[in-house]
Amino acid sequence: MSSHREAPEISKDPVADSTDLYAFVNPDSPSTVTIIANYVPLEGPAGGPNFYEFGDDVLYEINVDNDGDAKAEIMYHFRFQTVVLNPDTFLYNTGQITLPVFQDDKNKIWNRRQFYTVSRIANGKEMILGTHLSCPPCNIGPRSTPNYAALAQAAIHSLPDGTKVFAGQRREGFYVDLGSIFDLGALRPVQNFHLIPMAATMGVDATKNLNVHSIAIQVPKTTLTADGSNPTDPTNPKSVIGVWTTAYRRRARVRDDDHDTGTGPWVQVSRLGNPLFNEAIVPMARKDHWNSVPPKEDAGFIQYVQQPELARLLPVLYPGVFPKLAAYTKPRADLVAILLTGIPNGIVPGFPGNFTGKPPADLLRLNMAIAPSSSPSILGILGGDVAGFPNGRRVSDDVVTIEVRAVAGATIPLVDPSFTPDTALPALTQGVAPDPNLDRYLAQFPYLGTPKDGFDTPSS
Repeated sequence: MSSHREAPEISKDPVADSTDLYAFVNPDSPSTVTIIANYVPLEGPAGGPNFYEFGDDVLYEINVDNDGDAKAEIMYHFRFQTVVLNPDTFLYNTGQITLPVFQDDKNKIWNRRQFYTVSRIANGKEMILGTHLSCPPCNIGPRSTPNYAALAQAAIHSLPDGTKVFAGQRREGFYVDLGSIFDLGALRPVQNFHLIPMAATMGVDATKNLNVHSIAIQVPKTTLTADGSNPTDPTNPKSVIGVWTTAYRRRARVRDDDHDTGTGPWVQVSRLGNPLFNEAIVPMARKDHWNSVPPKEDAGFIQYVQQPELARLLPVLYPGVFPKLAAYTKPRADLVAILLTGIPNGIVPGFPGNFTGKPPADLLRLNMAIAPSSSPSILGILGGDVAGFPNGRRVSDDVVTIEVRAVAGATIPLVDPSFTPDTALPALTQGVAPDPNLDRYLAQFPYLGTPKDGFDTPSS
């Protein structure tokens, strides 16, 4: 998964577990940028009676580095509060939820609700952007939430400073053949070449019927640049930002008869920049530590990017298919650029780059001066589309295929022209494409589609 169960400890704490991070220039509003941080992995739609929600005891943070020092100059904080209206029922709702929270009927049939506060921190000063903002309910089924799209639309909040926010359940946008990939690195379309061969077939979308909880924020580009300017020159370093999300819990936890109480300073328990970094780059013994440190300390993990384990495994798992990759022993400067520094101008033809500086840090880097593509490719830059991953990340980018091909050697020639990729590399794919159903993605904010409901969604 992109980052759904990437480390032993955080996999036990789903409300603080960041699953995916997206950052892109909005195709329908190109003067703005949307950042989406997803939490609570692998939500089965039939999750009652205690449906999924954010953690009241978690501090959620979206971070922006706009000067290339791998430190956050801008931070958006989200804190949630759960309100139970009827303590004498076990039910999430006792009738149809047809009205958004601010128009709720007097019967209070929607029993368990969440609200949140969002603030912006810059130059050491915190500004509260919105308080008591409502989340939508979870999508339960046709009887409980008969017009869910309208409930979700009512939970999109436009704030006075031009920011737009949404926090709540969404359809899982990340598609992956999870069952195949973690079965000894099998990719179904080429599994006939595997060490343990099986007939080639298309991939299976393991997440198509799952949901996630999204924190989405849309802001004017001018609020993200270091000097407040509008980024129009793709070659100007000021046009590039680095983004990551973090989650914090209080250092101490005290249990009593009724509830747990957190105390002490906030401690980072989860973070995410590029997809699959902790999942498939960092070794298991260091995954929990990686989740606890800031990106500016990623120099301590650079060896795993320079010599990734997956690059050594592919020639073993696919005998005779990757002889050139097997023979390549130089440190992977291409992966360091993609994942830890950004890509300098002139490395990829037609791409002005998203280089943020030499300090290695796992950040999702976005060149905000590059316009959205009129014909986007799910393979992003590998597909000739410089508006896609690893220049930021859009909700439908096939990051699994992109990163597997990169690790397998597709991007080595960009920094080492003496290397010729193995001939089988263009066929390397997970065999899963974006779900053609219109409800997986939206054409407008918050871009991830209507979550699946428990009544209509099969369990398998």
